[in-house]
Amino acid sequence: MEVFERSFEESVASLETMLRNGRMTRFRTEFLALHNYDQAKIFAEFDSEERQKVYQYLAPGEIADVFDAFESDNIQLSEGYFLEMENSYAAAVLGEMFADNAVDILNSIENKEKVNIYMHLMPNTSAREISQLINYIDETAGAIMTTEFVTIQEEFTVKQAYDHLKGAAQQAETIYYVYVVDEDNRLKGVISLRDLIVNEDDSLISDILNNRLITVQVNDDQVEVAKMVQDYDLLALPVVGFDHELLGIITVDDVLDVMQEEADSDYSGLAAVDVNENHATPIQASKSRLPWLVTLLFLGMGTASLISQFEGLISTAPVLSSFVTLITGTAGNAGTQSLAVAIRKLTNKSEEDAFFASFWFELLTGVATGLVVGIVIAIVASIWKGNLFLGIIIGVAMASAIVVANLAGSLIPKVMVKFGFDPAVASGPFISTLSDLTSVFIYFTIASLFLSHLS
Repeated sequence: MEVFERSFEESVASLETMLRNGRMTRFRTEFLALHNYDQAKIFAEFDSEERQKVYQYLAPGEIADVFDAFESDNIQLSEGYFLEMENSYAAAVLGEMFADNAVDILNSIENKEKVNIYMHLMPNTSAREISQLINYIDETAGAIMTTEFVTIQEEFTVKQAYDHLKGAAQQAETIYYVYVVDEDNRLKGVISLRDLIVNEDDSLISDILNNRLITVQVNDDQVEVAKMVQDYDLLALPVVGFDHELLGIITVDDVLDVMQEEADSDYSGLAAVDVNENHATPIQASKSRLPWLVTLLFLGMGTASLISQFEGLISTAPVLSSFVTLITGTAGNAGTQSLAVAIRKLTNKSEEDAFFASFWFELLTGVATGLVVGIVIAIVASIWKGNLFLGIIIGVAMASAIVVANLAGSLIPKVMVKFGFDPAVASGPFISTLSDLTSVFIYFTIASLFLSHLS
């Protein structure tokens, strides 16, 4: 589907030309006609000089819409953008943004003195809303909720509620759900925009509200929150305090950001690298990747040392060396497959299974896949090398290595969770290297038992 009437690159070039030539009216017309998401993508392409022109041409509320549309992995870049603005302009932009998005940006700014300046300069109402959110624990419901929503009283009629909604809609992040509260701001129910439209004007809110509430506490984990929104097909989820006071709501766009962060985290674990890294130089990128590479190097040296213990066996039957990489590689792949499934289950709490049930399931899965792959390679090796016993050795070693790798990939993340460690530490490269070590030991141990048939 085409979003731009011309290509993205042409749109960026055209707007950059307008900025360089000082064509403010034309720039405003074309830039503000774009969707906020497209504005954010284009804004990220501008250099510092061009951005300074943008700050001159756009009002704080207009540039706030751009930052509200920033994706979660671009939030870290926002610090540089705000530090290059005038303090008063930056504070005004933050004040115009949705409070939860403003909090994300303020948390990304390392210079806390600047944060204090922005908070002091922005409007009091915005500063209070942001102050309420900025103190919540990271990665909890409180940290991702917004305080910009619409509430009504039970005694309202539909017409009164609708009129109130029209007046408050401009400042709300979403209006599809309207929350019914009592005089102490305790949540009593929820009513949808659809309900307000289809019911008679003189109907009482207390008669049509939905009091079967699905809520979360401020300290609930954000992953659990995202799962609830997914399970119940919600557009927003209310966040309440211990006395059921309505503190905020979590909208579906923030849930999507959480799911993206979790997916990135899982993938980073499998690859043993931060997939969201945005380093300015190759040296910085190297520094972030070297610790795991060096760790895996020493684990790999363990495999090399183990192979050296079987040098006598290899010199007696050199044909064994032809299949080392085949067995280690296949076992590593099996372990990585099992690891991916295990981490997925750990992130999806509803699919979490018992430790021993998982052990038997993965054991049987490993036996089934190991037997099939082992039989195939046994036949191939027997025909290729013309030695039945060699084929049996390769087949049995392959099957055994796959079973062990399957168990390791599945159970190691679970053991880490049991002891309070991040399962992402059990990365794909780590499991592959561990599988190399175990499969080499299995292979040469089995081969030594049949040495007389190989000589």
